[in-house]
Amino acid sequence: MKPGPPEMLSGDGNSTQKWDSTSYQRDTGFVSVYGEDVLSWLEPQRGERILDLGCGDGVLTHKIIATGATVVGCDASQSFVDTARESGLQVDLMDGQALIYDGEFDAVFSNAALHWMLKAEDVIDGVRRALKPEGRFAGEFGGFGNVAAVSAAMRAIGRECNGDAALIGPWFFPTVEQYSQMLEMKGFIVEDITTFARPTPLPNGLISWLKVMCKPFFDQFGDRADEIYAKTEDALRPSLCDHTGQWFADYVRLRFRVKLA
Repeated sequence: MKPGPPEMLSGDGNSTQKWDSTSYQRDTGFVSVYGEDVLSWLEPQRGERILDLGCGDGVLTHKIIATGATVVGCDASQSFVDTARESGLQVDLMDGQALIYDGEFDAVFSNAALHWMLKAEDVIDGVRRALKPEGRFAGEFGGFGNVAAVSAAMRAIGRECNGDAALIGPWFFPTVEQYSQMLEMKGFIVEDITTFARPTPLPNGLISWLKVMCKPFFDQFGDRADEIYAKTEDALRPSLCDHTGQWFADYVRLRFRVKLA
């Protein structure tokens, strides 16, 4: 198995987003908790062979295995792959935009990973190649409008402080219409697709979330990074922090279930 480039989650050679499984589990472990509901759209069956695309630390991979399916995970982050393997999972270090599987899987599943892969058509092509005839693809990721308030605040502060706004992402947040069309053009039949707002509590506050999800943007400011974190928090407090002091991420999710024609 040829490994993908370590740590490059977007796969375009320009991403500086890196992952540490320890901080991810501590500050954003809720991602896997919310993802459990998506498994009902996958409907894994005993004896099936399933690919978990962008499996991260493997929490949901274990949930799929518990149904009796055989599961292979893949992720582009060495830290995630190491953690998942330590838990006993079979996981390949591979860029999701350059999958090399060929007709191996009854289904492909993905949760909270596809929005980091800017080459969405390459992802869909790779999924199609990986599936057996009549295979299915189900998952959830950020949809149009996801973290819009956070992005707007960072962009405004970046301009004010002479930062590079391109480091806010990279993210791919399509509309239902856009992603449906992309899937259909690649030979998939869309069985169900929807988008919905899901304001998500941040257990350790906004700044902890930013340090996991948006660290490259703040790192560019060097010694001023803490100041920029504080400015962003102040700007977002009126819209994302409630009267009790609970912070929320303004998530919008896109959930889908498709099968090969």
